Amino acid sequence: MGIKGGRSTNAKLKIGICGEHGGDPESVEFCHRIGMNYVSCSPFRVPIARLAAAQAAIKEYK
Repeated sequence: MGIKGGRSTNAKLKIGICGEHGGDPESVEFCHRIGMNYVSCSPFRVPIARLAAAQAAIKEYK
């Protein structure tokens, strides 16, 4: 709802999440599903977040 509203005003609006949720695989999948552009997390969680983002994109593609 908020993402759609923001993008209706500015189509180039980048929306993301940061913090511990950014490295949680379930949160990354949720963020992808609702149309967020990025997640930000602590360095040690980056590999997990990247893998989760790739899996979410593949899941959406199927």
